[in-house]
Amino acid sequence: MIWQLLTAPLDGLVWIAEQIEERATEELEQQENLQKRLTTLQLRFDLGDISEEDFVVQEQEILEAMEAEINEQA
Repeated sequence: MIWQLLTAPLDGLVWIAEQIEERATEELEQQENLQKRLTTLQLRFDLGDISEEDFVVQEQEILEAMEAEINEQA
């Protein structure tokens, strides 16, 4: 019982650190995912799999999502 009272603040700090790490990992993974999508889109366009019109529309969507991510982090 006393041990729990003594370690409670430390347990709280560990939990907060874990939450921060989890959030940072999620944001990094989402940013990497958007970059991968953009690279894949460019490759598909270069290979002629999609039209220029489709490329421009999809590229704009991805770039807007990337910008939104940057704005959320700021």
